[in-house]
Amino acid sequence: MKILAFDTCLDKTYITLSEDSKILKTKVIVSDSENYHSAYLLSTIVKILKEFGLTPKDLDMIATDIGPGSFTGIRACVTVARVLAQQLNIKAVGVSSLEILSKILGDNDFVALDARKNKAYVFDGKIIGAVELEEVDNMVSNRLVITDNSLYSRIKENAQEAVSYQKSDYPISEILVNLALKKEETNWAKLKPLYIQPPPVFGK
Repeated sequence: MKILAFDTCLDKTYITLSEDSKILKTKVIVSDSENYHSAYLLSTIVKILKEFGLTPKDLDMIATDIGPGSFTGIRACVTVARVLAQQLNIKAVGVSSLEILSKILGDNDFVALDARKNKAYVFDGKIIGAVELEEVDNMVSNRLVITDNSLYSRIKENAQEAVSYQKSDYPISEILVNLALKKEETNWAKLKPLYIQPPPVFGK
């Protein structure tokens, strides 16, 4: 089964082509001063498929990050995944960025990402939601915590150990592939963005 996995919800664009769990190609794109990284998603997908002599019709499944994260990135991921899966009549699987990051060290670690408004998106075996930072300070005590650069200093003060996923090159889309293979829901029509908090335009 050929799987195309991509993520534009986090700090970069991550794209992987795999044959089941065997990774064939991974591409990581950093945004530049002129374009947000998700702007390169479709053109990079085409290049990767062409490199292996494939077309979209050769794909069997689309796997994508559904958030939380960048609102623009979430929309890009989910929209592209839904359109491809619908047009190709193939499986589509969505995985939360929090679950993906909980696996970067190989375990089911505690995750706390900056949600702004003095909150953090929290994952502790499941998605807890957007939690006030003062409460997060207590939750991370004596824990290994995966976080981002924005919260790293604060989390480091309160946790047993803190790791920012942005400070190293972790196999984000490869983890996405492996998690997607374990998911039962594969209907593109049920693939929806995970907005734990409303997009800024709807916020108060």
